[in-house]
Amino acid sequence: MSGGGTAVERSRERVLDYARRLRSRETIVGYWVIIDSPVSTERLARLGYDYVCFDAQHGLLDYKGLLSGMQAVDAGGESLGMVRVGANDPFLIGQALDAGAAGVIVPLVNTAEDAARAVSFAKYGPEGIRSYGPMRSQLRIGPNPADSNAATVVLAMIETPQGLENVEAIAATPGIDGLYIGPSDLRLAVGGATSTDPAVDDVFEAAVARILKAAEDAGIAAGFHTPSGEVASKRLGQGFTLVTVSSDLIHLEQAATAHLRAARGES
Repeated sequence: MSGGGTAVERSRERVLDYARRLRSRETIVGYWVIIDSPVSTERLARLGYDYVCFDAQHGLLDYKGLLSGMQAVDAGGESLGMVRVGANDPFLIGQALDAGAAGVIVPLVNTAEDAARAVSFAKYGPEGIRSYGPMRSQLRIGPNPADSNAATVVLAMIETPQGLENVEAIAATPGIDGLYIGPSDLRLAVGGATSTDPAVDDVFEAAVARILKAAEDAGIAAGFHTPSGEVASKRLGQGFTLVTVSSDLIHLEQAATAHLRAARGES
């Protein structure tokens, strides 16, 4: 990418390049943010992850926290911001994008109609029904709605029995840029007694393979939320093109626990 042009032009190049890479099924690695801590988010955004995704569904962030987090990501300068929105809702999706998100991960997409609605909520007319009011995103995209449409990515989460049953139709929905597996809910969806139930490993992996094939057949990104870099590497090797690694809160707890055990001489 060129280093010339205005700050908005350079930012727009970054966002467009990210969308191009994702849609071309190049490898994309991101990080998950749950806690409202702009200072730590800024540090995470300097590490080289392609994106930092804010969890507005189960995370501990309100809109002010989301907005501050987006500013922290931009200050970090190495990553782009994504949002897992709270619901497939035009207000929530538009708000996340207006705050500066490069794209959204939409939960509980059960049908092709759900997927089409998610796309329409994320795109300006005539491709969608997003209300025009870009706010922070205008610093990156500029005033042309068509530019925003081209740069905005939409991923559909497959995490329910109905979503799995309709995954091929969801993947084929125009404007859907990728499928994203929420493994905890998907494991429950295939009959797991808990979100980590090993008794359903085989049927879970069969569901994973079906989702991956649906994305491959549709030529869109295949995403997976993973608990570690090691598992992320495994899923990339399996054919997934986009992975998210764990989360800030989990890593904070893991690191603090490891240091406490070391200090006490515990194995």
